[in-house]
Amino acid sequence: MRFLFYFIFFINFIFGQQTDPVKLDVYKNEFVKNGLKSFFAKDTEGVVKSTDKLLKLYKKNKDSMVFAKYFQYKAMYYELKYRNDSAFYYYNQSKNISKVIGDSLEVGRRLLSIAFLQRKSKDFLGSEISSIEALLYLEPIEESKFLERIHNNLGLVSDELNQEKEALIHYDKALFYNQNNNNNEGFLYTINNIGLLYQQENKHKKAITYFKKGLAFDNIKIKYPVQYALLLENIAFSSYSLDTKEKVLEKYREVLEIRKKYKEDNELPTTHLNIANYYNDKKQLTKAKHHAIEALKYAKQTHNNKRWLEALELLSQLTTGTQSKTYLQEYITLNDSLVQQERRLKNQFAKIRYETDKKEKENTFLKGENEKKQAEITYHKQQTTIGWLASAASILLFVMSVSFFTFRRKKLLYQAQLQKAQVRERERKQIAKSLHDEVAGDLRLLHRKLEKSQLLEEAQKLEEVKENVRNLSHQLSSVSFKKVNFVDQIINLVSDYFSPNFIIRVHHLKEIDWEQTNSSIKRLLYLSIRESIQNCLKHAEASKIDINFSVHKKLVHLNISDNGIGFDTETSKKGIGLQNIEERVEELHGKLTITSEKGKGTNTSIQVPLNV
Repeated sequence: MRFLFYFIFFINFIFGQQTDPVKLDVYKNEFVKNGLKSFFAKDTEGVVKSTDKLLKLYKKNKDSMVFAKYFQYKAMYYELKYRNDSAFYYYNQSKNISKVIGDSLEVGRRLLSIAFLQRKSKDFLGSEISSIEALLYLEPIEESKFLERIHNNLGLVSDELNQEKEALIHYDKALFYNQNNNNNEGFLYTINNIGLLYQQENKHKKAITYFKKGLAFDNIKIKYPVQYALLLENIAFSSYSLDTKEKVLEKYREVLEIRKKYKEDNELPTTHLNIANYYNDKKQLTKAKHHAIEALKYAKQTHNNKRWLEALELLSQLTTGTQSKTYLQEYITLNDSLVQQERRLKNQFAKIRYETDKKEKENTFLKGENEKKQAEITYHKQQTTIGWLASAASILLFVMSVSFFTFRRKKLLYQAQLQKAQVRERERKQIAKSLHDEVAGDLRLLHRKLEKSQLLEEAQKLEEVKENVRNLSHQLSSVSFKKVNFVDQIINLVSDYFSPNFIIRVHHLKEIDWEQTNSSIKRLLYLSIRESIQNCLKHAEASKIDINFSVHKKLVHLNISDNGIGFDTETSKKGIGLQNIEERVEELHGKLTITSEKGKGTNTSIQVPLNV
């Protein structure tokens, strides 16, 4: 999985933006707006639609910002599905693309999303690190709106780590940035967080002053009903904790109505638990049990693990006998499971970040080393060339005169081979067309007659024959590079097979001038890559393939290596696909080498003359 980003960067490097930037921005903004709307409405289908549209837009325009948004929306989808590990992974991919293209705002925003995700998964240290890194990108560009959110998150994290002073410092900074962006919802959110900080320390009187400050906001019940419900519930809880029980139940019921009206399902477990505890204190156990069961139901729906545990614990107290034991056992099992899940997620988060950072450092180092090496090679080549010209001019002239006639003869032979290969391709194409249009068509008519005659078993067998003929026609059909160039064909081929569990990396594809390369050579390379990928999927059990292109001494080199199970090249027979590739290579005066060992993967090397 860790190589996905580098594959993405490779594609972006090859392709540039291809359409009108103004029109691109219109489409992009529309898809992003609709996707965000669906995300906040918890409409997974809407998020998927926006994600698919972003991917199609990227494939058409090759805009890196669109691709970053595509990965962001994949992460948002997995977040709605409570797949936090997958969401974390795709947020990181989106961030990495934005980092490469120098989009500081998007890098900071994705780091903020990652920090939120880590806090929800109780990876508080990881959330703190991601938040601080986000500040490094957002503070220089003075993005007050997101700086406010970062400090709010750092306040919540500090609170979870029992760092009261640090939490208050971050909340003060959040309020400072709130003055710059005039975000009323953010102000109410921060005020509520400060109140919660004191509430959790049983400083309820001080907590109530902040809740009241939020509730005194201008027309809050109408303008900001969700924040109003949050503050109202918290002030009711603190008042009840201080034995001020007047109108507490009335407030809880009002909160419950607002939560249901605005579909705040993730907050409903808290409200039902507060009401259940109220009735439990009043010894009205039937009502208490009803609301505890409702709390359990919504906690399970929204994966609110904290409230899930609290509901199970309360139900084990409100019930007796076997039912009580069942709730208690479910509580113990869930608690153990959540501890393991939190540990696994922390390890997964850390692994993804470590591998990403490590690869970035490796690439930076290798790039520097490569540039240094290239400079040395260039220098030595220059010195060698000068010396050779000075001392061997006469020998060179002699060799050139002899070589000219040899070269001319080899070129004519090679061109003849290319023409033969092209003729065979036309023959294959004609055979494929005949199989598809004529043979398959006749079989189709015969199949219908058999069905009408109620010869269903024979019709089924004939259907299998028809499918075999169609597959054979597809295999024989040629690959055209006129409408779609070679680079695009390779990218499309890789994209068809690429997945997080089957990583394909392509190297140096753009560095070769494919326009000057004969179609027969390109067809050979394309088919060789396709055959190798299919073999990896069918037989090798590989999870990673590296495809390298290079040109050296008028030879185009293709090297394909995988991390599959390998095989014994001395005993294993070559399949038809490999035999066909070997014949094509020999036709073009090339060389095919396959090396493999059991447990150590397979390496396929092809060398073909570019032009002789």
